[in-house]
Amino acid sequence: MNMQENPNWATRFVDADPEETREWVESLLSVKQSAGDERAQFLLKQLRNTARLEGLLKDEQSYSSYRNTVPIEAQGAYPGNLAIESRLTSIMRWNALAMVVRANEAYGGLGGHVASYASAAEIFETGFNHFFRARTEDFGGDLVYFQPHSAPGIYSRAYLEGRLSRDQLDNYRQEVAGNGLCSYPHPWLMPDFWQVPTGSMGIGPLSAVYQARYMRYLEARGLSDTQERHVWGVFGDGEMDEPESIAGLTLAARERLDNLTFIVNCNLQRLDGPVRGNGQVIQELESLFIGAGWNVIKVLWGTEWDELFARDKDNVLLSRFAETVDGEYQNLGAKDGDYNREKFFNADPRSAALVSHMSDAEINNLKRGGHDMRKLHAAFTAAKAEKGRPTVILAKTKKGYGMGGAGESRMIAHQAKKLDTQALYQFRDRFDLPMSDKAVEDFDIFVPDPNSEEMEYLHERRAALGGYLPKRVRKAPQASVVAVPPVSQYGKFALEANGKQMSTTMAAVRMMGGLLKDKSFGPRIVPIVADEARTFGMDNLFRQIGIYAPDGQLYTPEDAGSMMYYKEAEAGQLLEEGITEAGALSSWTAAATSYSIHGMPMLPIYIYYSMFGFQRVGDLIWAAADQRARGFLLGATAGRTTLSGEGLQHQDGTSQLIAATVPNCRSYDPAFAYELAVIMDYGTRRMMTDQIDEFYYLTVMNENYPQPSLPPGTEEGIVKGLYRMESCGTGKAIVNLIGSGTILMEVRAAAKILEQEFDIASDVFSATSFCELAREAEETERQNRLDPQVIPRETYVQKCLGSEAAVIAATDYVRAVPQMIASYLTQRFIALGTDGFGRSDQRSVLRSFFEMDRHSIALAAIEALEREGKIPAGVQTRAIKTLGLSAGKPAPWTL
Repeated sequence: MNMQENPNWATRFVDADPEETREWVESLLSVKQSAGDERAQFLLKQLRNTARLEGLLKDEQSYSSYRNTVPIEAQGAYPGNLAIESRLTSIMRWNALAMVVRANEAYGGLGGHVASYASAAEIFETGFNHFFRARTEDFGGDLVYFQPHSAPGIYSRAYLEGRLSRDQLDNYRQEVAGNGLCSYPHPWLMPDFWQVPTGSMGIGPLSAVYQARYMRYLEARGLSDTQERHVWGVFGDGEMDEPESIAGLTLAARERLDNLTFIVNCNLQRLDGPVRGNGQVIQELESLFIGAGWNVIKVLWGTEWDELFARDKDNVLLSRFAETVDGEYQNLGAKDGDYNREKFFNADPRSAALVSHMSDAEINNLKRGGHDMRKLHAAFTAAKAEKGRPTVILAKTKKGYGMGGAGESRMIAHQAKKLDTQALYQFRDRFDLPMSDKAVEDFDIFVPDPNSEEMEYLHERRAALGGYLPKRVRKAPQASVVAVPPVSQYGKFALEANGKQMSTTMAAVRMMGGLLKDKSFGPRIVPIVADEARTFGMDNLFRQIGIYAPDGQLYTPEDAGSMMYYKEAEAGQLLEEGITEAGALSSWTAAATSYSIHGMPMLPIYIYYSMFGFQRVGDLIWAAADQRARGFLLGATAGRTTLSGEGLQHQDGTSQLIAATVPNCRSYDPAFAYELAVIMDYGTRRMMTDQIDEFYYLTVMNENYPQPSLPPGTEEGIVKGLYRMESCGTGKAIVNLIGSGTILMEVRAAAKILEQEFDIASDVFSATSFCELAREAEETERQNRLDPQVIPRETYVQKCLGSEAAVIAATDYVRAVPQMIASYLTQRFIALGTDGFGRSDQRSVLRSFFEMDRHSIALAAIEALEREGKIPAGVQTRAIKTLGLSAGKPAPWTL
């Protein structure tokens, strides 16, 4: 902690007895010299434990001094050709800059970032040259989460490797024509290149944790050998402020994920200014990670500082570092050596003496550790050697390193997309690039001769590490694909329900249990729940398949005597994540992309309160879609009126609408168990057999009602989103009634009211998916626009509903959900839903409140028919009185 942050620091730690202090220090150093580091560390640990027991550590700060963690004597010899690697790094730094600037010079407004990669280039090159292992026939490969704003640098390297063309570089951020490079890592847009998306801040760190954990899960269950594979994540220090960035830290430590390493690029700057202008973000992050149980390695100062540290017997540099806040470090980084001498070193006569023999240029060349590949290599090596806990490397860098006055350590660095001519010359000269003035002015992409030692070294290093990355595999090997059992094997009870009462949530869980029992396909199921497995009726799975726990079960559960006791096991199959929807969704994504990353197709089924899905972790779901995830998301206890007693925050009226915005998410709201069975069978075969990159969101309810059997010939309509379930009445006036989910029960009841009390006939339709209907209709209309025919193509929803009879559609979601199909129909269309805030009450009361119950549905049908002149005037007035409705009540969405 620096003095400016804590004004009492100086007075609280005044040495009252310097002689006694000296004796303690000399004793410790004597033990270190005579018995070694381990003995000295043991004694310190014992003293710390005693101090903690005595309550003496109340104000202790859990971070070390502001210096490199790995001492010089532990660095070891550098295993590569440092000169060649430095030249390659300079080339990639220039080409990344040139690619972004060329695109903006030519077209303008495309954007792009150069300062982030300029700060992280040495970090990436240390990994690429020595640590990041690619996938081979015999090895599954490492997984690297790349800092998104550094994407231009990754493209720059891939271009030199021959994996990207010059045409692609020239089309940076111009993707529509099909030969461009996307702004950030996006597997959907570059399906053979990027493995994981990191464009949304915070998602990368959380996903990396759960991916490392999923590797251990596969290993524990005997499904894949992941023992030597590693997950690397390069993230920004500002990004660590995102709650998702730190949400998985304690899990990683608790499960001892030593296959995981974060490298946090600490350039001390966010987009607009310092991350911690008045503090020290590196010390703060160290404290955070230590508290979470991680191994922390700091890489703060380059080799040029070693000689100064060796001569600094009084640790004056460490004192000066502790007193300097990040805002001042940024200022020092942006200024030349004379300013650094005056403002930093000359502030103390002792530090001034340390650099008195150095010129301003030499002071200016004192590098930060994150730009020194020797220091970085030592840190990476130490991280790989650490056993029993994950590691974070905090690497101090300069944002815009090498960009000089155009951006190095300056507030404008993140937005910099252009450099003036003088700054370009300085960049070239600083990194000793063999380029003419004209080549620099034209932002030429620099490519060494293919036979040069740089290019040979580039390919040799990657060959030694198994090949090139990032590289994505689109499909799992055919040999790893397991046959999907017939739906009759696990869903017969749903297909032939014969009126048995159950909820669709219970039906879904029962079908999942049936799939788990299949000896071939069952092991590929990954059941996931955040918490409340008992609420969803999944407690029978505790004993059947066990809950995954790396240490097994180290205690006797309180309910050990029951049939469905809480059973944790090293090879457990169920992932019960605790109260973290973000974590559970990250586990789901890891399993849902297992076919690509691990060559092991899995079927994750994550069941959760629907309100805590798309509304809470929609950004993570979008990232899963980007990553081409395959699996089922089950939004349980779904709808705004089915979970009657939980109130406003627990009642879901929008998830179906949000799900419809995700292009490769197929969302359904089945009313009956047989519909659910048909959809799950269809989706499972599409994802697991046909290997189609889509996933399914199914809302299931906790309301019990009689379940009919599957009507013959309805399977196609169930999958397409709509089918006629029944016809009621023989009256001359007829109306189409549509319901989805549990509200179909209200629609069927409304049909009976219309028939028995008003002699109105109706066709009752079950809408399993308004989203699927809208997508098909939209594509049909598009074809009609672009390929006109004498008789236009007819949409599926038109075929089902015709063009004459009015349509009343009711759901347990906001009206915008059924309104997705309104524009594709020519007849009158009325949507009823649950717009407004939810509240607690009985189901029937809630449905009446939201005006989408049976009486409201019947009135809507009557109003439509009377307005069209298909029933006599006055029926609507009579119906209002008969059904007990009133115009005096305010609209539910206004309350």
